[in-house]
Amino acid sequence: MMQPTWLTLSHFVMLGLLFGFAIVHSGGAALRPWAEKHIGCRLYRIFFAFSSLPLAVILIIYFFNHRYDGLQLWYVQNLPGVQQFVWVLSAISFLFLYPATFNLLEIAAIQKPQVHLFETGIIRITRHPQMVGQIIWCVAHTLWLGTSFTLVTSIGLVLHHLFGVWHGDRRLSDRYGEAYTQVQQRTSIIPFAAVLDGRQSILWQEFLRPAYLGVAIFVLLLWWSHPLLLEATSKIGL
Repeated sequence: MMQPTWLTLSHFVMLGLLFGFAIVHSGGAALRPWAEKHIGCRLYRIFFAFSSLPLAVILIIYFFNHRYDGLQLWYVQNLPGVQQFVWVLSAISFLFLYPATFNLLEIAAIQKPQVHLFETGIIRITRHPQMVGQIIWCVAHTLWLGTSFTLVTSIGLVLHHLFGVWHGDRRLSDRYGEAYTQVQQRTSIIPFAAVLDGRQSILWQEFLRPAYLGVAIFVLLLWWSHPLLLEATSKIGL
């Protein structure tokens, strides 16, 4: 049976890269208690970063270079308002994607990396903001690009983050027991579900912190540098 001409090798390469990243990232997270016990928090963080970040960079470059591969399922880039809508969705996605980067000194292992049971700010909206942000990002970019390659990439990313929801809840439950069970009862996975049923209240003053301003500045820089990033990645042979 002949393979459709639009089903390029890049579709399968991207799925392989996503699977590899999921194993390294989720596997590294699962090993955290053992690794911190044997090599310490800071050294674990360094190993985790140096194993995950290169794979993430490769994924981003490969996506940029092959985003128009495969079948063009739809094309809406010429419709009025679509570009602005996609940028708004992308900006919102980063507000969800990067609350985990608030403790930058811990991420860089300058301060002792710790696991926190946050229940404020964006966690009042959803207990798993990175999953929500990734889904919003995927919807925005799949809408804009409309290719089978982008759709495959988005499905892979969403499946990984859905697994991360289960995996993260299980790890935190094992670590904190009843304390995390209570956090689960007071929060929700689905955005705003805990707010709508009265388990949470949005305290907007909790969002008045430098980290959110940093995310806003990052989005503006990304908007400005996006063409430069596309041009730069196109020169890398991936």
